[in-house]
Amino acid sequence: MENKSGTLLRVLELFKEARIQLIASTISDTVEYGIYRIICSEPARALGMLRAAGISADVSDVFAIELDNIPGRAADAVRLLSEAGIGISYLYSFLLAGKGILIFRTDDPAKTKRVIRERGLQTLDDSSLLSLL
Repeated sequence: MENKSGTLLRVLELFKEARIQLIASTISDTVEYGIYRIICSEPARALGMLRAAGISADVSDVFAIELDNIPGRAADAVRLLSEAGIGISYLYSFLLAGKGILIFRTDDPAKTKRVIRERGLQTLDDSSLLSLL
């Protein structure tokens, strides 16, 4: 999105009008534009809404895991990925319904799936994440 005053408000108002729940979001910027990453209740509908409003948008596949709400659990999970040589492109970390949630994108999705399965990490799909709201 454009890196100018009012652009974020415009996007947030679109989500409000469409009654799409934001779960987590983050903004990073460059001189010319900002990247607004969003985890929301209805990604496909949000994508269509943003594109219809003339806002450049795309959907990325990410992984979501649920952790016990105990200090250090995020470090333990990230260590498993790091030790397997997997790089994390970006990550959201937050608490939801008493559980730690990590949502992240990696540089090797196939290897990430294997590590998650082999190490018994608890994954979340769209519906299980939304059930925690």
